[in-house]
Amino acid sequence: MNFQQLRIIRETVRRGFNLTEVANALFTSQSGVSKHIKDLEDELGVELFVRKGKRLLGLTEPGKELVVMVERMLLDAGNIKRLAEQYSKRDEGQLTVVTTHTQARYALPKVVTAFKRAYPKVHLKLHQGSPAEIVQLLLDGQADIGVATEALANVPELASFPYYSWHHSVIVPNGHPLQALPKLTLEAVADYPIITYHEGFTGRARIDNAFASAGLVPDVVMSALDADVIKTYVELGLGVGILASMAFVAGRDGDLVQLDSTHLFPENTTRIAVRRGHYLRGFAYRFIELCAPELTEARVIGALGKQGSEAD
Repeated sequence: MNFQQLRIIRETVRRGFNLTEVANALFTSQSGVSKHIKDLEDELGVELFVRKGKRLLGLTEPGKELVVMVERMLLDAGNIKRLAEQYSKRDEGQLTVVTTHTQARYALPKVVTAFKRAYPKVHLKLHQGSPAEIVQLLLDGQADIGVATEALANVPELASFPYYSWHHSVIVPNGHPLQALPKLTLEAVADYPIITYHEGFTGRARIDNAFASAGLVPDVVMSALDADVIKTYVELGLGVGILASMAFVAGRDGDLVQLDSTHLFPENTTRIAVRRGHYLRGFAYRFIELCAPELTEARVIGALGKQGSEAD
């Protein structure tokens, strides 16, 4: 048994049992992948995969149990490497933070700036993705820290912490009729075409639920992954924008106006998450503390040892 065989087993599951994709991901040949699987099965004396001819269709019962062990073994192997680097290269290495566009663009710049000043030799890899992608990258051990509003709070393998809270805001071009209202209402907003986030991004579900609770069906004429696109098309007069409040910067966002909307939509909480069992370098804890000073290394380590995904 060797690590290449274990990597192949893990990647085979991740790639939906497509051995061509497994070979491409691990920079080897399909025949080599098949041989490694067969050699491991022969060594263990059990079949790990359900087959139909040469095709793999799924995992056998022993295969399902083995995959859990493989994931743990490969995670620990990576932890050993990071542990060695922690002591041999204390202020050098790589930190991978995976987040959404909104957080990368509006919440993290000050944190990233402070971190790079403190750790100039650390390569900070800021990867943007959907909330689902963020969870998967954390679970796969490909990211150290995740920052998002959705998806992070209910994953048992993750420990998540509140970062900051925010509301959605309605934005309109200057001179829009909604500006004249003494108090903005959902009914008034629903009279206009709406431009907001894609489903699953930046609290979109809470926007939809707010309208649904009021018995309204808004006309969402456009949806986008990030606030900059939303603002562009609102400025062109294509609709009323609903976006994260921190994504609007007065004086920098052209001829747009932010309307008081805190009473229209529920509060959202952006969270920071790390994978349980994933060894974090000292500078990773420092990044988290720069985001939220109350999230000290001791508190994060303590939460990682607890059961459940909530670390509040």
